[in-house]
Amino acid sequence: MVFIQRELESEINKYITDTEIIAVVGSRQCGKTTLVNKIFERLENNGKKTSKVSFDNMQVLMLFEEDVESFIEKYIIGFDFLFIDEIQYSKDSGKKLKYIYDSQKIKLFISGSSASEISIQSIKYLVGRIHLFNLYPFSFKEYLRAKDEKLMRIYEKGNYKNTITKELNKHLIEFNTYGGYPKVVLLKDKEKKEKTLLDIYNIFLLKEVKELLGLSSDYKLINLIKALSLQMGNIINYNELSNITGFSFVDLKKYLNVLEKTFICKQIRPFFKNKRVELVKSPKIYFFDLGFRNACINNFTKERSDIGAIYENFIFSELQKRNLETKYWQSKSGAEVDFVVEKNNDLTAIEVKTNLIKPISTKAIQSFIHKYSPTKVLVLSKEFETKIKSIQYAPHTKLNKCVP
Repeated sequence: MVFIQRELESEINKYITDTEIIAVVGSRQCGKTTLVNKIFERLENNGKKTSKVSFDNMQVLMLFEEDVESFIEKYIIGFDFLFIDEIQYSKDSGKKLKYIYDSQKIKLFISGSSASEISIQSIKYLVGRIHLFNLYPFSFKEYLRAKDEKLMRIYEKGNYKNTITKELNKHLIEFNTYGGYPKVVLLKDKEKKEKTLLDIYNIFLLKEVKELLGLSSDYKLINLIKALSLQMGNIINYNELSNITGFSFVDLKKYLNVLEKTFICKQIRPFFKNKRVELVKSPKIYFFDLGFRNACINNFTKERSDIGAIYENFIFSELQKRNLETKYWQSKSGAEVDFVVEKNNDLTAIEVKTNLIKPISTKAIQSFIHKYSPTKVLVLSKEFETKIKSIQYAPHTKLNKCVP
């Protein structure tokens, strides 16, 4: 497969010479193994000796868990770097990784598809010994790099006019339909894209749900994922979800957390200056990848009734891929600001619209400005661009330029 440069690679490269373990976690098929293999290829070209194993190989896993000294003899001694893929299959990885880290002169890379397994099983033993990186499906910039690198560079600069915006919007329609899983992006045939996304969805249910979580029946979780897909961008109604799925409130909270830790969807909290209040208020739900979300409901049409929610989720996912803490705001009267981003004590309020032909300033925006005096207020839509007083209007595709 063609390798597309990932933004995370440059971040990981800063820590190559450090002794700490590098852990790369993310959903299945998001490119973790490809990314680490690319890093190892460069290391090999620089004369380093590398070793690679995967714990989806039962013999390798059993050797690690039952005879770590022989594992060291076979895969570590004589090497400078070791990459362990699918680390989540080892239930006792943390203690053994700590032993290897403390006793061997080797740089460890690990990867897995479940943040919960790595955090619960490993990090409690590896405090001060590990750097954790999240890898998501392609961002829009990475998608453009795969499709049209010259257009990507124009997009990156952010100084383009309406002609380029229209061209970018054509790509954005496809990106919002099929998402950013690398294999899907690189396929040209639409039927193959849809088949691959449905495969990713089914493999998630098989591998993550049945193998890792030990669920004997997954129909309740399937119903939950579909319900969340249809409620994307809405405040979670726990009673409604309980009625749809049959999950108790306790189990519902548990599996919402599972979906977040396996990089399917994320709950975002309401914005309050009083942080304790945030914890008791109901969150909104968004998906990390719109292609996966569309596969959940088997809907890949371009003209659709949920287009507003799709653009909103696109903005969420782009913010998330840059590790920006994202919340929403709701006034006492129920008026909402879609996203609030807090960074270095600066507040950015973001409203997402499908299409605008003239400036708007909702009561929610004005209320938020009056109450919090944000550093920046953005109203994003397909093409409309201007600035009036404290509100900046810009295309969806200029998010990265507006929120650096």
